[in-house]
Amino acid sequence: MLPPTPCQTVGPFFAILVPEQDRLSLVQDGTPGQRITVEGTIRDGAGHPIPDALVEIWQANADGNYNHPEDARNTEPDTTFDGFGRVHTNTAGRFRIETIKPGSVPGPGGRPQAPHLMVGLFARGLLTRLVTRIYFEDEPSNDGDPILAEVAPDRRPTLVAARREAGRYSHAIVLQGPAETVFFDV
Repeated sequence: MLPPTPCQTVGPFFAILVPEQDRLSLVQDGTPGQRITVEGTIRDGAGHPIPDALVEIWQANADGNYNHPEDARNTEPDTTFDGFGRVHTNTAGRFRIETIKPGSVPGPGGRPQAPHLMVGLFARGLLTRLVTRIYFEDEPSNDGDPILAEVAPDRRPTLVAARREAGRYSHAIVLQGPAETVFFDV
């Protein structure tokens, strides 16, 4: 009888799948909307950076439409912006996304949602994708967002990127521990 196969965590293989490391640009020269940059880090519960994590972004365009055939509101897809991309973190657990500030999209019951980025996260040791959001600190409509309202007030800051200067935001995603980011069960 052969000995059992040793166990192994998932990955690291994201660098093979997504050759771009730490920087993703979703915009082209003709993309309409306010250009923004979100600089982020992925950290474990001990505060250590997670290198080679895969960050997946899905967002609406500046008019609040998704470039997807199931978005019935989008009668003319934006050929300069598809709103989807992937980037993996560098050795310091950092990533940067150059994009546009998304428009408001309908939420539960048709209530408008504040502009946000949907984030899927994959990392070694995770067997399923984690899903979270990134909202923007200087967005007045955050107070009325129906999804953000479902999150306990003391946990909401884990979903909000800090404004550093005009068009520049920073955000940390923490996988576990006292400052753990809110993840959604979708």
